[in-house]
Amino acid sequence: MASVRRFAPDEWRTYRDLRLRALQDTPDAFGSTYEREAVLADDDWRDRLASGASSPNQLPLLALADDAPAGITWGRIADEEPDAAHIYSVWIAPEHRDRGLGHVLIQSVIDWARTREVRVVRLDVTVGNDAAVRFYRRFGFVETGERQHLRAELWSEVMELVLDPG
Repeated sequence: MASVRRFAPDEWRTYRDLRLRALQDTPDAFGSTYEREAVLADDDWRDRLASGASSPNQLPLLALADDAPAGITWGRIADEEPDAAHIYSVWIAPEHRDRGLGHVLIQSVIDWARTREVRVVRLDVTVGNDAAVRFYRRFGFVETGERQHLRAELWSEVMELVLDPG
């Protein structure tokens, strides 16, 4: 059975382990790198998750498959752009893919964004990741034409979903 819930602040080890697995599994899907984050101290991980888990403007999510940690994502509304929610760090463990967990993660952030009365939800997709683009299009996300340099030769394109105000 698949489910998604908000991370608790004390689950930083689970968050760290999933995040590092994600960076190893699909390194080109993220702006950061395994090498950069693997050296972070426990206090850094603890603080990162505690800050997000306790903020009304952040939504760190844990996907579970049969009660086992299986994926992550993070929704965020920035103070400087309060009418937009952003989705970061979407990842499902390979052994749990194609079970609908990714769908539940994204829909959970969209639903949360609606409760926060934002106008648009945005995310970045690595240029050339056509499978991810197709996945996000199923939710109604569209490419904006805006691109961002992540690192070295890696670029991302911005996709957005305009939320119905009604």
